[in-house]
Amino acid sequence: MARSAPTFICQSCGSVYTRWQGKCDACGAWNSIVEEGATAPVAGAAGPAARRRGRTFTLESLKGESAEPPRLPTGIDELDRVTGGGFVRGSVVLIGGDPGIGKSTLLIQACAALARQGHRVAYISGEEAVAQVRLRAERLGLADAPVELAAETNVEDIITTLGRGAPPRLTVIDSIQTMWTGAIESAPGTVTQVRGSAQNLIRFAKTTGAALILVGHVTKDGQIAGPRVVEHMVDAVVSFEGESGHHFRVLRAVKNRFGPTDEIGVFEMTGRGLSEVANPSALFLAGRDVGAAGTAVLAAIEGTRPLLVEVQALVAPSTLGTPRRAVVGFDSNRLSMILAVLDAHGGVKLAQHDVYLNVAGGLKIGEPAADLAAAAALVSSLSGQAIAADTVFFGEIGLSGSIRPVTQAPSRAKEAAKLGFARAVAPAMPRDAADAGLSVEALSHIGELVAQIASGAGKPRRGQRSDG
Repeated sequence: MARSAPTFICQSCGSVYTRWQGKCDACGAWNSIVEEGATAPVAGAAGPAARRRGRTFTLESLKGESAEPPRLPTGIDELDRVTGGGFVRGSVVLIGGDPGIGKSTLLIQACAALARQGHRVAYISGEEAVAQVRLRAERLGLADAPVELAAETNVEDIITTLGRGAPPRLTVIDSIQTMWTGAIESAPGTVTQVRGSAQNLIRFAKTTGAALILVGHVTKDGQIAGPRVVEHMVDAVVSFEGESGHHFRVLRAVKNRFGPTDEIGVFEMTGRGLSEVANPSALFLAGRDVGAAGTAVLAAIEGTRPLLVEVQALVAPSTLGTPRRAVVGFDSNRLSMILAVLDAHGGVKLAQHDVYLNVAGGLKIGEPAADLAAAAALVSSLSGQAIAADTVFFGEIGLSGSIRPVTQAPSRAKEAAKLGFARAVAPAMPRDAADAGLSVEALSHIGELVAQIASGAGKPRRGQRSDG
């Protein structure tokens, strides 16, 4: 028998090569190409000698009655918000996050909540022993929940064990990178093993109707490790974000076939685990210094939820040939564009200054509506003029210096009015947004914002305090 040619696969992107090379041509990663063995035939698969004719199936039209898929709410409101109201039967969710961010803590809390409702729940750990999971549950006060635990990495053994008796309503696999299947001759964690193990587990979830959660490791770039095809195979991809220096955690839906995308849930890490944050805007604004220059409050939208966050800027003269540009929680490319527009159309020269921009609270903002708040914080820091504490900003800045309208302006204005803000600096808004209880100052060009802040308009009154 002829010997099969070796296969070399990039562990970062999954590209396949016929020989080893130091750099992946597809993703540019170095030393990520590993030789993997050929995949053994899967049991029950039709080989060349066992081919059969395909069967016919019924084609249906777009019209018809489509019932809402039954959901399994956990009772954790922030988690149910992100998943679209609860876990759907037979759905597969892939959750990723940095090490130590709290993924296992959140999932053991969700498992305990469902187990206490009378559902069968299984937690399979491939990284920790059963005793370690029990210690975490005792620390969280969840030891009395009837969750079924196991420390196993073989996919065939897991599927056989879970198939005994009634299928579990929820199964957690922590993590998919530690799973392996005997049908593939590769080490656990390789692209081929991750793809094959995920495929077998997803087939089990679809055939039994059990909701399945796969925990995934992330790379240094924040992407879920392993082949990207796994993200296409699952029904939802959820990212658990947070800064190590902050106690806030954000659960963000990146993909969801059964609910809205870009929805977020906010949690706070405490000694008793993750607790829900019912009013994240007030928490993000708590303790802000209203008398300091270089701060502006942004009325943002994350998913369907309006959030008020503080944008902080520091502009200082630079002694370097190339001034420093540092951002935390903001898009660095977007900051470069704002600086160029302020220079070209606002008369604000920042070419010889170091610029630091930060979104307080550890939240990451990526929407264009944050442009106006970032520009206001930069101009305030450069001029030394503080902005009034009862003022919020939102609006997109164009390359021509124009301030463009943004979506969901009424929701932003209502959230700001609910927290005691009295003035909004934004582009022209619809009538219902202007009637939210705020005094709206509509701007059409970036030069108007620069002139307003530099002249001291809207400066905080003496004795004014934070609304947070």
